Amino acid sequence: MIMSELYGSLVFDDRVMSRRLPKETYKELKKCCALDRPLSLEVANVIANEMKDWAVEKGVTHFTHWFQPMTGITAEKHDSFITPTKSGGVIMELSGKELIKGEPDASSFPSGGLRSTFEARGYTAWDPTSYAFIKDGILCIPTAFCSYNGDALDKKTPLLRSMEAVNKQGVRLLRLFGRKTERLNVTVGPEQEYFLVDTATFEKRKDLFYTGRTLFGARPPKGQELDDHYFGAIKPRIVKYMKELDEELWKLGILAKTKHNEVAPAQHEFAPIFTTVNVASDQNQLTMEIMKKVAAKHGMTCILHEKPFDGVNGSGKHNNWSLCTNFGHNLFEPGKSPEDNAQFLLILAAAVAAVDTHQDLLRIAIASAGNDHRLGANEAPPAIVSMYLGDELTGILQAIADGRKYSRRANCEVQLGVHVLPQFAMDSSDRNRTSPFAFTGNKFEFRMPGSAQSIAGVNVVLNTIMADQFEQFSNELEKAKDLHEGINKIIKRVMTEHGRIIFNGNNYSAEWVEEAEKRGLLNLRSTMDALPYLTSEKNIALFKRQNVFSKRELLSREEIHIENYCRLINIEAMTMLDMATMEIIPSVLRYKGDVAKAAKNSNAIGVDSSAEVEIANTLANLVKTARTQIATLQAALDKAHSMGLHIEGGRCYRDEVIPAMEALRRTCDNLELNTAKSYWPFPNYGDILFSVH
Repeated sequence: MIMSELYGSLVFDDRVMSRRLPKETYKELKKCCALDRPLSLEVANVIANEMKDWAVEKGVTHFTHWFQPMTGITAEKHDSFITPTKSGGVIMELSGKELIKGEPDASSFPSGGLRSTFEARGYTAWDPTSYAFIKDGILCIPTAFCSYNGDALDKKTPLLRSMEAVNKQGVRLLRLFGRKTERLNVTVGPEQEYFLVDTATFEKRKDLFYTGRTLFGARPPKGQELDDHYFGAIKPRIVKYMKELDEELWKLGILAKTKHNEVAPAQHEFAPIFTTVNVASDQNQLTMEIMKKVAAKHGMTCILHEKPFDGVNGSGKHNNWSLCTNFGHNLFEPGKSPEDNAQFLLILAAAVAAVDTHQDLLRIAIASAGNDHRLGANEAPPAIVSMYLGDELTGILQAIADGRKYSRRANCEVQLGVHVLPQFAMDSSDRNRTSPFAFTGNKFEFRMPGSAQSIAGVNVVLNTIMADQFEQFSNELEKAKDLHEGINKIIKRVMTEHGRIIFNGNNYSAEWVEEAEKRGLLNLRSTMDALPYLTSEKNIALFKRQNVFSKRELLSREEIHIENYCRLINIEAMTMLDMATMEIIPSVLRYKGDVAKAAKNSNAIGVDSSAEVEIANTLANLVKTARTQIATLQAALDKAHSMGLHIEGGRCYRDEVIPAMEALRRTCDNLELNTAKSYWPFPNYGDILFSVH
């Protein structure tokens, strides 16, 4: 199949709808999407029938409302198109009512107390701004998911609300510049990092199988020290996987663009082209599912955990975020003379104020038990939120704040010293790969999200905090006698009150941690440090003001995140206890016993057995230490259980269970280094990281 036929072949997209729907129906659908207006049932009936006919022509017999509950993955319940007739036969049918609304059980998904067991009713509502698609022979209709009372129980509903908020306030601000913008769109391109390992090896590790990461494992002789894997030649087996992944994603209209080896052995990266944020969010969820399915077909397992292997880089998901008008104008495009671009500088100032004011929310948006292992290592930004603008943009804003004219640096060309190679213009700023929130030319790259996380949460926060700044700026500028003076006044205030958030240096350095503390920036090292900020008075007021979350919804999400943190750590701790007591210690004792026999045999024939005795003693001491640490971990776990799935329990997991796990790991990793490989009960790091050839 040629690319033009392959791309989007499983999507009920604009090309299909414009061809199949009556002209007036199609126009009404597009108008409702553009103006955030609900469709009439009559129009929905026409669309539903054509959607069904299109799907049936492709061999589909069932449909599902595809939604994103607070589990972190997607959910679906399949219904057939079959409808009985009076004559005893059947017809294939999908009504507008079935298209618009579904009714899954809301009490069986995480609700944070919004739904109890006996309050089961929940609703899925069709999101017409995200195209229906066919997956595994099922017509999937993207939907929002809410409770009987209208509370959001999913990740899509607040995302759509935040899009409305930033659109409303952004259009208002742009009209002060005389722009006739009808709509402001948020566009996102999420880069996705992941590991691929051989499934046969993966399945021999309980920790990988149950938790997605290795809880034990001594470092191999070679890791990523030589930087030889990054952008290196891709192994043939991985090439075949990536080729099929591209094709499967292209069928679903996902603009897979870039693929390469990442820094760590067995680590890779995929990146799509930008699209509207709610579509990008849907597609990223779909992408993660397909990555795993395609890997299984090639005898591999795709690992999306943020830190599956100690000692090598973990995996993130860089959220490239920008704002564009319906006419295609990127608000973060500086132009050739950014110092003269008042609109750009005002939008940039809004980002500075938003990120500084709401550091806590950005940290919360990426908080998870898995991501806690990754943040702060020399592979990902620290837990301290800051932003990078580059020297030129920082200099322009500071010059305005100081009331002086900015002295622009001369345009330079990069000289490579080889005449045959082309010369090219030097960009206005470098790229800072250590910054959590970096300006990269015409967008911001938020680099803190973890690989397995939905991008919906981070974009809800980004959209909402920008909407709030746009509203504040509009309130002020609408009263200003002179727009130019009003803008300068705002920029000066922003740099005075919020300039501390700008840091263009090395975020990995110890000096930055000290400097950030002097600046008064938050350093929320763990998920349990960050989550209580979610329901602060400031944040409740923000989300209520922008109609994104009610107080009830925020409280429910805080509860869900705390429960999830506790449950994940509990699963990891229980898995550690299982592996240590049932696999590691018995295997080591078996080896020690054989070493002791060897010592006895050496003594019997008069050969020096001191080496065997030393090995046996070392193993005996380590096993004794491990057994003590197992008891300590079990006691910490019992204590956490007694505190329940609340903030106190979460803190116990953080302060007592995790340190006990780390201590047990150190001892068991030492045991691995002192035990013959043939006795060790599961594949080691070298076996896993270099298993795909």
